[in-house]
Amino acid sequence: MLDIGFLELMLIGVVGLLVLGPERLPRAARTAGMWIGKIKRTVSGMQREISAQLEAEELRQKLNEQQKKLDDSLKKAKLDVESIADSPSNAAPASQSDTEQRVAKASSRLDDALQTVREETPPSSSTPASATPTREAEPETPNPESAALNKDRNHQ
Repeated sequence: MLDIGFLELMLIGVVGLLVLGPERLPRAARTAGMWIGKIKRTVSGMQREISAQLEAEELRQKLNEQQKKLDDSLKKAKLDVESIADSPSNAAPASQSDTEQRVAKASSRLDDALQTVREETPPSSSTPASATPTREAEPETPNPESAALNKDRNHQ
């Protein structure tokens, strides 16, 4: 912490004894110790909070990367399906219309899957809220044991 040796501590003690006197020196030392303890607890709390925020931001970035990969793969699959529908076929006209219907269904399923993935992904702080649709949160059923446990955690 501070690079204070024994001689420096002795010098501080002697000066404190001369300035404060023998009656007030123990009380002043106790008060200084309490303040140092409070400062240490505050600093360690801030460090924990900062590290938690950094971890959360890393998770958000990983989630965004995975979302982009998933979107790209779904778009590629959709383009592949659409290219199959657009390519000329040697099949009879009846089977070609059947193929087009299946391609249209597959394309709509891919669109639905893409929309579902976007709805299930929570919006991050880097993307605007209007860019990704959100679902309304379902209320959780209260559990007395977990509520008591959370209450105990909050008081620690």
